[in-house]
This record gives sequence, C-alpha cells and structure tokens, in this order.
Amino acid sequence: MRNRMQRLLIAASGVLILVFIISGCATIERTSAKDDESKLAAAGFKIKIGDTPEKLAQINAMPQRTFTVEKSENGLHWNYADADFCRCLYTGDESAYQRYQELAVRERIAETNRQAALDMDTFGWGPNPWRRGTWGPGFWGPGYW
Repeated sequence: MRNRMQRLLIAASGVLILVFIISGCATIERTSAKDDESKLAAAGFKIKIGDTPEKLAQINAMPQRTFTVEKSENGLHWNYADADFCRCLYTGDESAYQRYQELAVRERIAETNRQAALDMDTFGWGPNPWRRGTWGPGFWGPGYW
C-alpha cells in the first residue's frame, strides 16, 4: 500500500512538473509573438484581422510567425501571419520590412547592453556600494578606492 502511494505521488509530481514546463513554454512563445507584433506595428505594417472563418483559414494556410514575401507590380510585399495569438496577418512593403529589421537590431543591441550591465554588476565591476561615484569590485571596501 505504501509503495503504491509513493508511486502515485511520484507520477502526480511528474505530471505537475510537465504541466508547468508546457505552460512556461507557451507563455514565452506568447510574449515573443507580442514583441514581434509590436515591432511590426511600429515599423508600419498593416494589420488584417482574421474575423471570419474564411480569413482565418487563409491566415492558417500561411507559414506562421515568419516572413513570407510576394512580388507585385508595386515591388516586394511582406506578410507575417499569426493564427495562434492575434489571429491576424501583418502586411507591409519593403520600407516597412527594413524598418522592422532596424528595430530588431536595435532591440538586440539593447538586450546585449543590458546583459553586459548585469554581468558587470554580477562580477563586482559596477558602482562601489560603499562609496558613491567610485567603480571597482565592491568587496574591497570604501578605503581601497
């Protein structure tokens, strides 16, 4: 009886951990989609909502959360479909796509700078906590610098 309870407890714990992992992955994916969509809107992409079953079916038929390009008489036309989260299609011309790429590069640079600042603070090369305005490893104390 005791072994059965232990196995049941272990199985339930495993299922619970798996649920947490899956929900965490879904949350990360949703956040990433929101970030991409805010950059698309800022870059000048137009949004088309899949508000009818026919429109949603067309959006579903496209590659999801990636760019596809079409040629037209006006030049290149970029599409970004998201049937899962916003149930929409973003469309833009070459200039909107270039602005999106610039925003993405700026975001990567900002993230790299943020991570570098965190690393500096982690390894003690941030502002000395004992003396305002001084730099160096904080563990050496105020008399060192």
